[in-house]
Amino acid sequence: MARPKQFDPDKAVDQAMEVFWRKGYAATTPQDLVDALGIGKGSLYNAFDSKHSLFEQALRRYRDSQALALIEMFEGPGPVKARLGKALRFLAEMDLADPDRRGCMAVNVAAELAGVDETATELVRRMFDRTEGAFQALIAEGQRAGEIAPERDPVALGSLLLNTVVGMRLMARVAEGPDRLARVIDAVIDSL
Repeated sequence: MARPKQFDPDKAVDQAMEVFWRKGYAATTPQDLVDALGIGKGSLYNAFDSKHSLFEQALRRYRDSQALALIEMFEGPGPVKARLGKALRFLAEMDLADPDRRGCMAVNVAAELAGVDETATELVRRMFDRTEGAFQALIAEGQRAGEIAPERDPVALGSLLLNTVVGMRLMARVAEGPDRLARVIDAVIDSL
């Protein structure tokens, strides 16, 4: 008779996400995961097959929890530029308040594994594509509302905003305070 699992695999993915987010993929050891999850190595491998398989699940969990939160902010009430500014300020404040200065897990994974790990690269690419698409939709909404000039290219502006967010999330990891990020946010909103 098989022994029942002594841990919640769903909760374990959340805990593993925190470890990978803080340390990165390469620096995270199986022992780090065992310690964080409070399980034995055998249970870790029986439940998740490999460190990489658990990493993929953790990256998907990040995508589902973090990236969707940004998109939900875009869908709130009020003028488009105000919603966009609010979302960007929220990201900056969240990153600066994090004592570990983890930044964005997707940005970190792109910096660490792009071109090396096909699966991770594709997961991050799709996450960026989804975020960029949300920016494009927000720009188009702003154009329909008369907030953003209709001749501006929503695809180009969506790419600019994605690049801004990626840069901000990376910059926040080393920022001494909010001033530089606030200037970036103000400038990008003014540029629309």
